[in-house]
Parts: sequence; structure tokens; C-alpha cells
Amino acid sequence: MDKKLQKTFNDQIKHELYSAHIYLAMAAYFEDKNLPGFAHWMKVQYKEEVAHAMKMFEFLNDRGVRVVLQAIPQPISEFSSNLEVFEETLKHEQKVTSLINVLYELAKEVKDHASVVFLQWFVSEQVEEEKNATQIIQTLKMVKSEGVPQIMLDRELAKRE
Repeated sequence: MDKKLQKTFNDQIKHELYSAHIYLAMAAYFEDKNLPGFAHWMKVQYKEEVAHAMKMFEFLNDRGVRVVLQAIPQPISEFSSNLEVFEETLKHEQKVTSLINVLYELAKEVKDHASVVFLQWFVSEQVEEEKNATQIIQTLKMVKSEGVPQIMLDRELAKRE
């Protein structure tokens, strides 16, 4: 595998683990606000991000590339509202999308067909990630109040598998 592509994959593993770290911090924020459904949604998101990192980890191992883990920054842990949490979620997912796109373009540029095929799944996954965050933002904007409507949304988010 091309050396620059190897480094970019290793960087992406760090970004996926950082994403998991962010979502776990958001889960803690929601637990502190006694919103277990919101916290559950974030914990599911956390597990997905760890799975994404491991998917890349295994892909590199299968290709004979050494994975080099990197330091993960401390995530933000305080927010002004539930809406802000999901706005930050969307911003973060948009950043991840741009990073996946860079990785995908690099794989195409160096003609690493196995990586291009592998990364197709991540490109599609990012569409879903951004859609999910956008839908929750739209719902939060409709209910505005942090009272009963958000408690109902909390119960809905608790159903996520």
C-alpha cells in the first residue's frame, strides 16, 4: 500500500476513535441531564464509531499494513442546549465526511482498487450519519421547548438499535 495512503488510513482511525470519544462525552452530558434516551442514542453512535475504526484497523491488518494508534484529543463536554449537541454532531459528521472523501480520492489517485472498494461503504455510511443528525436537529427546532416535547423525543431516541 502507498505510504501516504497508509498514513491517511491511520489518521482516519484516530478520527473515528475521536468521534467515539465525542459521542461518549455527549452521552455523559445527556445522562447528567436525566435524558437516558438521548444518552442511549449517543452510546449507539459511540459503538458505531468504534466499529468503523475497527473495520479500518482490520482492513489495514489484512493488507499487511501496521496500524499506528495516535493520541485522541479531549472532547467538549459542556453544551448550552440539546439542540447544540446535535448541531455539533452534524458539524462533526460533515468533517468526517470530508476526511473520508479525501481518503477515497487518495485511494483512487494511487490506484489502490481494494481501498476504493472498501471505502465505498464509508462514503455511503456518511450520508446516513448526516441525515440522522439533520433529522434530529429539525425535530428539536420544531419542539423548541426543553420540557414535555423533548421528553417524548427522549423516549423515541431510546428505541434506537
